[in-house]
Amino acid sequence: MLARGLVSRCVVVGISVATAIVMAGCMQQKPAEMPDTRAADEAAIRAGDAQFVKAAETHDVDLAMALYADDAVFIGSGLPASVGKDNIRKVIQGLVSAPGLQVTVNTTSVTVARSGDLAMDQGTVDAKGTGKDGKPVTNTSQYVLVWKKMPDGSWKIAADTSANAK
Repeated sequence: MLARGLVSRCVVVGISVATAIVMAGCMQQKPAEMPDTRAADEAAIRAGDAQFVKAAETHDVDLAMALYADDAVFIGSGLPASVGKDNIRKVIQGLVSAPGLQVTVNTTSVTVARSGDLAMDQGTVDAKGTGKDGKPVTNTSQYVLVWKKMPDGSWKIAADTSANAK
C-alpha cells in the first residue's frame, strides 16, 4: 500500500512538473519594442546629403565615396549602371571634377523605415559649372537614394539613381 501511494504521489508530481513546463512555454514574454530612432536617422541622412554637397564643391572624391556602401548600385541619366564602390568612384570622379562646380541639394523627403534599417531620400540636385567650352552649364536632376544602416550604426547609400529633370 505504501508503495502504491508513493507511486501515485510521484505520478502527480510528475504531471505537475510537466504542466508547469508547458505553461511556462505558453507564457512567453512579448519581445521588447525597438526604440523609434527615425528622427535621428533622418537627421543623419540629411547630414549625408550635406556631406555630398561639400564633397562635390571641394572635388573631394574620397569624402563623397565615404557615403557609399561597398556593394552600392549607381544608376544615372545616360550612364550605365555601376555596382560596387570602385566602379561608382569612377562616375563620382567625373561628376565632381567639373570646374567651378556648385551643387544645391533640395531634399523633398526622407522616409526611414520603422525597422530603422532602411531609408529613402528623394529630391532634386541643381548643379552649375563650366563646360569644356568655357561656357556656364546648369543641370537639374531628380534623385532617389536608398540608405542602409550599417552594423556600426552609420548610414551608407545602397542605391543611388537620378534622372535629368529636363
